[in-house]
Amino acid sequence: MPSKTILLRSKHEGFVFRAYHAWPEGETKGGLVLVQEIFGVTDHIRELCDQYAADGYDVIAPSLYDRQERGFEADYTPDGIAQALKLRDGHEMKYAVGDVQACIDWLRDERGRGKVFITGYCYGGTVSWVAACRCKGLNAASGYYGRGIVDFLDEQPLVPIILHYGRTDASIPMEQVEQVRALHPDMPTYIYEAGHGFNSDRRTDYDATSAKLARERTLALFEGAQKTGRP
Repeated sequence: MPSKTILLRSKHEGFVFRAYHAWPEGETKGGLVLVQEIFGVTDHIRELCDQYAADGYDVIAPSLYDRQERGFEADYTPDGIAQALKLRDGHEMKYAVGDVQACIDWLRDERGRGKVFITGYCYGGTVSWVAACRCKGLNAASGYYGRGIVDFLDEQPLVPIILHYGRTDASIPMEQVEQVRALHPDMPTYIYEAGHGFNSDRRTDYDATSAKLARERTLALFEGAQKTGRP
């Protein structure tokens, strides 16, 4: 799939950030904002963008840490994790929401995508939840193992959303998942026999069966939302 890095201006305070953009060569089903793990817009995130582009989506992945360290990418070593956590902890959600809104608007206004969706992994799973509650112009959302979602459960999603969790995820106890379910009982919350980061084949917790099923559910959600009359 064709791809390139572009520059966008945040809707929060006008900061210019980088974003990875991949698009289909044929018919386009809609736009998709794909939000990074704590590790930045890595080769794994770019590969996910390319895969969704191959499925027919015009995909953009904002580099959320550009205010702190432009172009940051970390690996899964202890040092890489420590660096990534430091940036995540110093990154306010209002900036992530502003960057996501800029991506949504760009997909709708500049690219002419009538329907725009969002998905995210790890930290991006939390961002996807908050964006579904606060951003304008989305049509559906799918969040993967967002540990911070419990901090925003008082907010109400504005669009259909599904969540994915691993039963053996040491960073997200099942008690927290049940808390999410209790406050949003009508929202599909899927549990997989896997750990944290099960979607990434770069991690020891990668589980191909769970990753495939979660992706199928995500694509089904987006395809269902394409058929609705919601603008």
